[in-house]
Amino acid sequence: MLPVLGLFHSLPCPDRPCSRSHCLYSHKDPQDLPPPVTLDVPVIQPQASTSTATQPKQVKRQIAQSSHPKPAVSPPAREPPRKLQRTGTVQRPVAVATSSQTNNGVPILRINAAQSLVPLPVRQTMLKTLYEHFAVLYSSISPLSPSLAADHALKQEEEVYKKSSKLTYRNAVIQCIAAIKRRPAPTSLSHLSVGTEDELKERAEKAKSLQALVLSRARVEPLIMSRDDMEKWGYMVDIPEGQGGDVPHMEGKVVKCERCSQPFQVCRTGSDTECLYHWGKQQTTRAGGEKVRVYTCCSRPVAESEGCVHGKHVFYEPSPKDLHSRHAFSLLRSPTDSDTALEIAAMDCEMIHTTGGFRVARVSVIDAKGKEVFDELIRMDDDVYVIDYNTRFSGITEENHSKATLPLASIRRSLNSLINSETILVGHALDNDLKTMRIVHHRCVDTAILFPHRAGPPYRRALKDLVREKLGKMIQTGDASTGHSSAEDAAASLDLVRWFILNDSSKNNSTNSSSKTNSIPSTSK
Repeated sequence: MLPVLGLFHSLPCPDRPCSRSHCLYSHKDPQDLPPPVTLDVPVIQPQASTSTATQPKQVKRQIAQSSHPKPAVSPPAREPPRKLQRTGTVQRPVAVATSSQTNNGVPILRINAAQSLVPLPVRQTMLKTLYEHFAVLYSSISPLSPSLAADHALKQEEEVYKKSSKLTYRNAVIQCIAAIKRRPAPTSLSHLSVGTEDELKERAEKAKSLQALVLSRARVEPLIMSRDDMEKWGYMVDIPEGQGGDVPHMEGKVVKCERCSQPFQVCRTGSDTECLYHWGKQQTTRAGGEKVRVYTCCSRPVAESEGCVHGKHVFYEPSPKDLHSRHAFSLLRSPTDSDTALEIAAMDCEMIHTTGGFRVARVSVIDAKGKEVFDELIRMDDDVYVIDYNTRFSGITEENHSKATLPLASIRRSLNSLINSETILVGHALDNDLKTMRIVHHRCVDTAILFPHRAGPPYRRALKDLVREKLGKMIQTGDASTGHSSAEDAAASLDLVRWFILNDSSKNNSTNSSSKTNSIPSTSK
């Protein structure tokens, strides 16, 4: 039996008389029992309402208020399921090119393996396969750029990874390798087979749009330099006074060397003393946190007077009077009624050092469609001898120059069928080409002026840099034994004009005037 707690002993038994032997209730007289416990519940009295109708009020228990009430807290917003919550844009890792390579030259991916959607060992294996195929493709040009295969393998792997998922990555790389194997072997760094798949497609689209643009006189005429601008940039606008050609050479005279600034006596066989000079340009770089001017050829500080290359003393004459005395200047012929001359032509020349100064040795002319219409080597005038072929830049060697048969005067007569005084001549630093050709012409478009240097005058941007930036191509990739190609440079200048018309047509007039007025001429290309 459970013990009786007597919780109901204060209550009278409802069944009286009670027949239960053990009753829970009390059998005493109700008057003898203690009074029942009552609960005092406060009631809020309704206030008088302003309305005529009496509204019933609910009676609520009044809760004791604390002397320091808690601030009201808004209920928390209901969050969506975690799988539907946006945690931000996921940044997919990219392959960052580094100098780290294996013993056989394969580049190494430097990425966070935990962030890669494709396992890192798989990507590294695919990168190795891409590198091997690029190395085979670039075998003939690898001496010109030893790191080209590794760089393009990294870029190609990155392109494929960005476009693929975890399931399609491997097949995408295999398809890319098959496309690389179908490419023809490149013969130069500017060949159409050089680059990643996306770079080749982009380059092809740009080339297609450029070639589709037909250069007409009406399109190009707004870019022609004014006479005042030509004078500011060092162009010859008038024929100098005098007979011209009366002193064809400086043999036996003492002049200052253009390379080392030392005086020397001009001799057809070269000077008695050897010239020690820097063939590169000066540029500003940082060393130890400070700006230092160095030479691009050897990276030596300009403060060091000693050169890095041994060669011959040469001289350069910028004076129009001196140039006229070596070989006479002349204007282009006037047009005729049945003229077949080109409306637009791009020109570029290669020059060498002679006893008659800096003379033209090759001239190339390209028509408005990009077709080569003239490319000839030029024999030196009588009593003018070559001192230095300047092969590093001109591409002219003694062997191929020996095949030249026509002197400058004959070349000028041959060009009369292609260009006249109304022809628009296009070129890069065209003033140098016209001076060495001894041509005075007033309808010129200069890409060095269309695309001004950010540092302002007297600096001019190199043609090679402009073509790489605007056209996505590489030119002037030859070494010291091959040099430049005047035909390639002339075609590149023409393509830059096309690019300018397509992309900066709204700025043609402002750029053509403002970018050319505050500069001085430069002899560099």
